[in-house]
Amino acid sequence: MPRSLLTFILTDSAVLLISAFLSPFSMAKNCHNDYKMKFSADEEFPDLSLHNNHMAKVLNKDIYNKLRGKSTPSGFTVDDVIQTGVDNPGHPFIMTVGCVAGDEESYEVFKDLLDPIISDRHGGYKPTDKHQTDLNFENLKGGDDLDPNYVLSSRVRTGRSIKGFTLPPHNSRGERRGIEKLSIEALASLEGEFKGKYYPLSGMTDAEQELLISDHFLFDKPVSTLLTCAGMARDWPDGRGIWHNDNKTFLVWVNEEDHLRVISMQLGGNMKEVFKRFCVGLQKIEEIFKKHNHGFMWNEHLGYILTCPSNLGTGLRGGVHVKLPKLSTHAKFEEILTRLRLQKRGTGGVDTASVGGVFDISNADRLGSSEVSQVQLVVDGVKLMVEMEKKLEKGESIDGMIPAQK
Repeated sequence: MPRSLLTFILTDSAVLLISAFLSPFSMAKNCHNDYKMKFSADEEFPDLSLHNNHMAKVLNKDIYNKLRGKSTPSGFTVDDVIQTGVDNPGHPFIMTVGCVAGDEESYEVFKDLLDPIISDRHGGYKPTDKHQTDLNFENLKGGDDLDPNYVLSSRVRTGRSIKGFTLPPHNSRGERRGIEKLSIEALASLEGEFKGKYYPLSGMTDAEQELLISDHFLFDKPVSTLLTCAGMARDWPDGRGIWHNDNKTFLVWVNEEDHLRVISMQLGGNMKEVFKRFCVGLQKIEEIFKKHNHGFMWNEHLGYILTCPSNLGTGLRGGVHVKLPKLSTHAKFEEILTRLRLQKRGTGGVDTASVGGVFDISNADRLGSSEVSQVQLVVDGVKLMVEMEKKLEKGESIDGMIPAQK
């Protein structure tokens, strides 16, 4: 071989190796994204003129042009990140984020877009801020005295992402099945109060399906366009399932919006008991997955890494179904929720309205404060709103009860 040709080959290989070492994210190839580079940023930039979500507030042509040629090691691009927000201009009940992550690296590769979105969604949370964690249920004050005549049920949930796999908007069939297999093995080792059974959606009998529907456990193929436009309904129901303990108070959803959704729930207003089970069960699950050499995605800045930027940090949503027919029609209801750092949904989920004045009330915050702090906001806020409801039932004013702006 001529020396000049050998030198060229060695030099070219060295450049590739050096490039890979210096810039690990630049080596990912996404042929479809390369094809888009035939068009200018102006030609590819989405029309966001009618949009009202956090992504649309942040994204401009300069940011788009800077990020459009990049992809993560698994091939996730900025167009993949924003697609759900492009397809869903707004939502009638909540302010949506408008983007998702496809893998753990998305939050670093696309930080020029995601950092401002995270700040906008999480009350000014800065790139230098560090997240807090507290899963000691004994630090929760009260929570066992919510009036069951108004608080119908209580629930605390969170998500977890397993390191070494891409996230649900982007993962392959093989990855999804691998996550399910790993989860079944891990959950099967739980004992005592947490001993339970796994129900794969694809192999579920009619009787099992009816039972889970009647218990309000079953998650079905997503109908929300927020999820379908993000790619989370692909191959449904392959690789998805539900595990719950024998008492039906502790659940794990596998491969829905996140790799794992961990839920503690029961009827009535004893949030303290629900939160204790949540903390103990979650810690047991984390220990088991670590023994299987698959920890969870986490860093000190963003806390637990999940699919939607709105769930970063704790990923926790502590909620109650509560009857507030009079307060919910009060002129200052929305203001009260905002001041208490709470949010409302219909009892059927994010895409539903209230029925009979019953709302799903939960914490608005996820990032920058701990699990205990977020559940404490729910406990204190719901207790206050129930007191307001009782005042309104008597025809009395609640103006003096409205909390100051935090």
